[in-house]
Amino acid sequence: MTTTELTKYAHACLTLSRGGRTLLLDPGVFTPEASALLGVADAVLVTHDHPDHLDVDAVTTALRARPRLRLHGPAALAASLDDDLVDRLTVVQPGERLDVAGFDVRVFGGDHAPIHQDMPPMANVGFLIEGVCHPGDSYEHPPEQVDTLLLPTSGPWTSVGQAVDFVRAVAPRRTIQIHDGMLNDVGRGSVAGFLGAEGLTGVPLLTLSSGETVSV
Repeated sequence: MTTTELTKYAHACLTLSRGGRTLLLDPGVFTPEASALLGVADAVLVTHDHPDHLDVDAVTTALRARPRLRLHGPAALAASLDDDLVDRLTVVQPGERLDVAGFDVRVFGGDHAPIHQDMPPMANVGFLIEGVCHPGDSYEHPPEQVDTLLLPTSGPWTSVGQAVDFVRAVAPRRTIQIHDGMLNDVGRGSVAGFLGAEGLTGVPLLTLSSGETVSV
């Protein structure tokens, strides 16, 4: 079996690569490599329309330069695209299962984790890709067993306590810190102390540098 490689980039962005094909997830404005990654990806998955997950300018440029490139995500993404590019969006719904660039993708969730009661509900989907789970901005449980859980560790909606319970409930083999662009190295280390195998979850947590790759 051909190995799938996961490469983490800044904040919530990553790629999955196998057999010469690359799936790009959440290329946002906190990811300096977003434009370059969009230039070579075979397809793009976006969990929701917040700028740290969707660099609209970079995505627009890539869609115009690459007529076969498609974006997959919730319907709310359409509002971020120029009218003539909306048909390049494949709208996904929780419960769907689809083949994207040769990867088996299951869609789950539907709602962004709440930040404050005065803010309106926001859309967010999670993606389960052959055992790798990217929940976007949520603690929604994926629909089946997870090998590698991409664990958000910073942001106005996150909570260490909820993250601990999330990892315990999902029970993955390992976790990888993502959504960590608001933390410095001290912050990442502090969070890892709570969320790693020696902390409150009992599950190994990897803290990868931008551009670092692991096999999944």
